[in-house]
Amino acid sequence: MYRKGCRCLFGSSRGACPPRFAIFQRRIFMTNTAVIGYGYAGRAFHSYLVSLADGLNLYAIATRDAERRGAAREAYPNAQIYQTLDEVLADDAVELVVLATPHDTHAELAIKAMDAGKHLVTDKIMAMNTAEADAMIAASQRNNVMLSVFHNRRWDWDYLTVKKVIADGLLGTPYLFQVAIMRYGKPGGWRSIKKHSGGILYDWPAHFVDQALQFVQAPVASIFCDIHYNAKWDVDIGNYANLIIKFKNDVRYQIEIGNLSKAEKPRWYVVGDEGGLVKYGLDPQEGPMRDGDIDAAEEDPGNYAKVWTEAGGEPRELVIESVRGTWKSYYHNIADVLNNGAELVVKPEEVRKVMQVYDAAMQSAETGETVSFR
Repeated sequence: MYRKGCRCLFGSSRGACPPRFAIFQRRIFMTNTAVIGYGYAGRAFHSYLVSLADGLNLYAIATRDAERRGAAREAYPNAQIYQTLDEVLADDAVELVVLATPHDTHAELAIKAMDAGKHLVTDKIMAMNTAEADAMIAASQRNNVMLSVFHNRRWDWDYLTVKKVIADGLLGTPYLFQVAIMRYGKPGGWRSIKKHSGGILYDWPAHFVDQALQFVQAPVASIFCDIHYNAKWDVDIGNYANLIIKFKNDVRYQIEIGNLSKAEKPRWYVVGDEGGLVKYGLDPQEGPMRDGDIDAAEEDPGNYAKVWTEAGGEPRELVIESVRGTWKSYYHNIADVLNNGAELVVKPEEVRKVMQVYDAAMQSAETGETVSFR
């Protein structure tokens, strides 16, 4: 339990709740949270979702950009506005640090924050490689602070829908997963620079690999990855990536991402020994969240999953209404962990396995060979 750094609304900091309020203990502890970075992720995702989480107080925002500091001050007038991480770490009131910074900074900044005694959430991808992830986990353990990675897409509607269809037995035993995000447009900002972002595979696919390891509870057998580079956009991150994970139970999981395609592919295509599923469209939460009301999310019924199944003996074609998830659940869990000793949903040891897949994927992309997984 990590509640040592949390504040009771009815008592002094770092102290026990006054006896007459003990019955409300699960709701009155607040963890002062600082978001580092106020670009798109820091603004639209982390600051917003932290501000909605019971048990978290959006105490501070830090960004080096003066214009963004002004925007943060306007959006959150009660928050402290800092310029640097060092200023945040010098503030004893800060208990949880959230990193919404370029991928290549995650390990260094996370370790620095945890060595200062702060709990830590980092945006995905966790790190650039497994060695960095191990150093982050070691910092968490030696300082007895929480470490988690923002894999909010465990609460995507499409992911939860596929999960339910499988749990309901409509596909039988799945043996093939294909997931894809194919878009058209030149990447921009730090994400278009490989030394900062890691490349095209280090964006959306980080969530897809995490989902794959949640779906398939068998060891990984091998990894194959191919990254295509096209001179059209004049960027060094790649324009298309194809990652194939083969598990030791013979399940194959294919992940595709591209920025050169105007033609849509299914978001999900899943085949089992008793049925198949196809689903189009992205999770609908981001647009309403960006507009300030994530709960207003609705999905076009035309994007509902279609299932063909022989489970139960009678061939059927079904349209499956999506399971509603909410990205708010991620930070609700973080608050519950820190304030009430709940179990952490997105554990660093789980995400370390994602980084192991990435190490093998990059080796495969460089050599053109399938990499056996150990």
